[in-house]
Amino acid sequence: MTEPELRAAVAGLMPRAREELAELVAIRSVADPRQFAPEECERAAKWVAERFADLGFDDVHLAETSDGSEAVVGSRPCADPSAPTVLLYAHYDVQPPLDDGAWRTPPFELTEVEGRWFGRGAADCKGNIVMHLAALRALGEIPVNLKLVVEGSEEQGTGGLEDFVATHAELLRADAILVCDTGNAAVGHPALTVSLRGMVNVVVTVDSLASELHSGMFGGAAPDALAALISMLATLRDARGNTTIDGLADDGTWTGEPYPGERFRADAGVLDGVVLLGDGSVADMLWARPAVTVLGLDAPPVVGSAAAIVPSAAARLNLRIPPGTTVEQARTALTEHLEAAAPWGVRVRVAVEATGAPFQATDDGPAYRAMMAAMEEAYGVPSTKLGQGGSIPLCNVFADTYPEAEIILIGVEEPQALIHAPNESVHPDEIAQMALSEALFLQRYAAREG
Repeated sequence: MTEPELRAAVAGLMPRAREELAELVAIRSVADPRQFAPEECERAAKWVAERFADLGFDDVHLAETSDGSEAVVGSRPCADPSAPTVLLYAHYDVQPPLDDGAWRTPPFELTEVEGRWFGRGAADCKGNIVMHLAALRALGEIPVNLKLVVEGSEEQGTGGLEDFVATHAELLRADAILVCDTGNAAVGHPALTVSLRGMVNVVVTVDSLASELHSGMFGGAAPDALAALISMLATLRDARGNTTIDGLADDGTWTGEPYPGERFRADAGVLDGVVLLGDGSVADMLWARPAVTVLGLDAPPVVGSAAAIVPSAAARLNLRIPPGTTVEQARTALTEHLEAAAPWGVRVRVAVEATGAPFQATDDGPAYRAMMAAMEEAYGVPSTKLGQGGSIPLCNVFADTYPEAEIILIGVEEPQALIHAPNESVHPDEIAQMALSEALFLQRYAAREG
């Protein structure tokens, strides 16, 4: 099919794409049984399996993984036995909605506001599932061999699919792997993600006393665990906001697409008068340097607190690390820094909660060139290279298991999508143009066109 024919076909499929995304968003597929019924994830998995079965994936099935989640797995061979094989990836599980009151629309009801479609998972990552379906329907006759895996616990980071890939290597082996869980620089500005930061999550606990003590009778001499923890956390950044963990370099530079500061301020909702952090460019700080975030604190809340010295306090920390830094280097540096920064001889425990290695994609293969050309044709502007601050540990498993495969990270997300936050949304044009990009890519890759 020609590009105009494919573009018209995708446009004609967009009403169906909206209906299907509404169905998917309505399924509360949070892969945490403490928050939502496991049956919701099962419903989502079956929904995905049925739609791809309708597209000729005749062996599509649900495969249980080591963490109890179910991945949707299938394949669709083409008529040409010499054609390359492409693996399509997405995930059907979503983040919890967090604060329902912060949503401008019901989180599990797809709602259009000012041209965007709002709902949990609309972009991350159910929008990418719908995008795959639209691309394949537009093409009709698929010129490559297809394989499919749609994950059911990506947002929980429990590693079920990573284990599955390692133990079912032949089932998912492909020449090119489309990891559709990232996105573009902005609406209408196509990009391929070539770098992912890794992460180390830890919980640091500080103990100083056997129990609470009256702050009037003992304050001034008795060591305060919360004050000690605050002092330790303050050493993780300098006055400019640079991450300052002993043993981790903080001078990396990003050589790909820049991220203009004013656009970042708007994307991030930075308040007037508040400065951006760090001595590097925005892109340096996001994609080439470590970044530590305090995710949570265990300490008495303001309401209900007493005039008492806190004997024990804890913080949950998230350290993002760029390619070139290993998880072990980061874990060791963070642990030793916290221990060294502890004042007054307080007792410190650092427990590692989760880790994920950074990832660097290769960008000089035939699949990569075909995707760059396809995206430029679909969007009408050149595609660029981006980094992403988020971690996708599965990419490293794919790279280790299939060293000859090209791993390409794309998707319908962009900064305004607010993934993982209240008011997540997707722009329908991104679904349409990414579906067209994928369809054009499959044609180009089958023809070995770069």
